[in-house]
Amino acid sequence: MTVETAVGFIGLGTMGEPMALNLVGAGTPLVVWNRTRERCAPLERAGAQVASDATDLFARCGTIILMLENDAATDAVLDRHGPGFAARVAGRTIVSMSTLSAEYSSLLADDIGAAGGCYVEAPVSGSRKPAEAGQLVGMLAGDPEVCARLRPLLAPLCKEIVDCGAVPGALHMKLAVNTFLITLVTGLAEASHFAARHGLDMTRFTEILNAGPMASDVSRIKAEKLLAGDFSRQAGIADVLKNSRLVVEAARSAEIASPLMDVCLDLYGETDTMELEEDDMISVIRAIDMRTETGSR
Repeated sequence: MTVETAVGFIGLGTMGEPMALNLVGAGTPLVVWNRTRERCAPLERAGAQVASDATDLFARCGTIILMLENDAATDAVLDRHGPGFAARVAGRTIVSMSTLSAEYSSLLADDIGAAGGCYVEAPVSGSRKPAEAGQLVGMLAGDPEVCARLRPLLAPLCKEIVDCGAVPGALHMKLAVNTFLITLVTGLAEASHFAARHGLDMTRFTEILNAGPMASDVSRIKAEKLLAGDFSRQAGIADVLKNSRLVVEAARSAEIASPLMDVCLDLYGETDTMELEEDDMISVIRAIDMRTETGSR
């Protein structure tokens, strides 16, 4: 494994772990690192090499995939405001698959380019189950030649990869997709709340939704979770709250209206205060329940 061929992967959380495992399964020479060292164990068992720290990983890899929580975590891994930044990114391709602020991503692209590196946005649409199945939808933004070169690398992760032009086109696209996803799931939660509070048969309600023209993979999964009272995490509340905030902030920056997402931001903020860190986004129904109980309509 040489620097030219080795691929680095940093960030082995809910999404990152199955994505990295799919890369190893596809034969990618992968080097991984995570701030919580124990999360590297499944990758090591699968055949990935584990770097001793971030500096070691950058030294060993020519392409580095980042699947990190936010802007601050990305800056920390890159040592963006420290003395190690240029050495980490010069001559390397940095692929950010995280959902970040579009404005931040644009500035990061400039800094990496000035230091002699190449930056590509590659956020994905999908939760943990599609990540495990290699069925995510990828969005690419950056230099067209570099994006074309990355497509075979990312193919084991995605059922489809769409070019979105220059940075931050992929992140703007991801936020647009998330607007639909978040309002869809929140609408389903409110519909279920309405049905339950009217004493309807929830099995029949779910059957009608699943058989109807609005049904989708997402709605079927979330409706079944509501019916079973299964709030186990696929897309976490904190992650959805972060995404909601990014959408609203981007809307404000562009001076466009975001009425549904404004409401969703409030609801996921209320859900986040309920200490439901391990719960799925469909548990937003609990915030709606709380509003009914307290008369906060």
